[in-house]
Amino acid sequence: MLQRIEDIDAALVDRLQFSAFKYFLKYSNPENGLVADTSIGGVPASIAAVGFALSSYPVGVERCWITRKEAAERTVNTLRFFAEARQGEERHATGHRGFFYHFLHMDTGNRAWNSELSTIDTALLIAGILTSAQYFDRPDEIETEIRQLATFIYERVDWRWALNKGDTISMGWKPSSGFLRWRYHGFDEAIILYALALASPTHPIPQSCYDAFTASYSWMMHGEQSYLYAGPLFIHLFSHAWIDFRGIRDKPMAERNWDYFRNTQVVINVQRDYAERNPGQFVGYNRNIWGFSACDGPPPTRRMRGGRQPKVLGYAARGAPLGPDDGTIAPWAALACLPYDKQAALDGTKALLTSYPNLLLEGGFPGGFNPTVKTKRPEGWVDDRTVGIDQGLVVMTIENERSDFIWKLMRQSPTIRLGLERAGFTGGWLEGIEPEELVRKVG
Repeated sequence: MLQRIEDIDAALVDRLQFSAFKYFLKYSNPENGLVADTSIGGVPASIAAVGFALSSYPVGVERCWITRKEAAERTVNTLRFFAEARQGEERHATGHRGFFYHFLHMDTGNRAWNSELSTIDTALLIAGILTSAQYFDRPDEIETEIRQLATFIYERVDWRWALNKGDTISMGWKPSSGFLRWRYHGFDEAIILYALALASPTHPIPQSCYDAFTASYSWMMHGEQSYLYAGPLFIHLFSHAWIDFRGIRDKPMAERNWDYFRNTQVVINVQRDYAERNPGQFVGYNRNIWGFSACDGPPPTRRMRGGRQPKVLGYAARGAPLGPDDGTIAPWAALACLPYDKQAALDGTKALLTSYPNLLLEGGFPGGFNPTVKTKRPEGWVDDRTVGIDQGLVVMTIENERSDFIWKLMRQSPTIRLGLERAGFTGGWLEGIEPEELVRKVG
């Protein structure tokens, strides 16, 4: 059985989770529910951050950080906006074919920058919307409206269109140039995208699309254990924030007597071992200071510690053990691993805060930091912003470790269950076996 957080560490985790939750209270527009991509002033909203916010509000209610009434009002305002916002091919619309642009202006909700109509970010938004519908289950007017709006927004998404005549889902579309040339195939954060698309009662994709998605999976060895490879840590955490993968298996996992939950546990060890070996000889790495994921990084610089040549990547999807790696660590990563390896998560979080006591920004973890970059502070380069999706992931994963809260909600979601079953998942809680029993069996 998964051990719960000991009292000695509870205060630290409470503080970090609450700080992460406060992001959504401070950096959102209460009138339309849009959530800023980062804490930097003037940035647009990220629809993925909205999805994480919607999933975090129920946690806030259960933790008494926000009332149920306030959370429901925030949620219904958000869903009203997405239900009523302009859909169409014009470049300044909010969405098209039920999908939404990756970034939206915080005030108008119109498309921001030259962003794409994003399939994965729409899926993360829909996941948050469905979490809301599952949690707000009372018969009063507001909560009833939340469920009705959630159904409308989800059923409007034309997942089949997003295939663009192919066998896997396109990453996105732009009004000026059409579909992007990249697709979601091979292991990445898109399992929840495929589950939602498969379960759609209006525009479902065929099951063969999920088979095509998994056909190019890449496996590696860690010691004597074969595991499903993806370098950046977020890939092993995003779909998992909503979907309880303990003991349920699709075809590739069943063939190897494996599951995605245990795979994430191995990936945590891979990341820690890589940091301990530190093949790039970067400053600060050790077994307890790790976290290689997609995050912001330093701008070009000539000031590097240890006589290193200046080569930094800016924003990049860093990973282990194959890189890329430029000395930048995602400091939220260890804490986000709490449900999978409690001790590694706590050791990593405490080591970060002991070694770099001034790392936190507004009480939460910044997007990234790089102690190899030479500055006046031991942390080296530190991102000047917190990131909405990072904060939401921290809120959700901490609560999943404590009580399976989001996992329990979504195990009851008919959409999630149907999507997983159509993808070929079997066993575990899909067949009535409690996840705690599964974890006890696998040790």
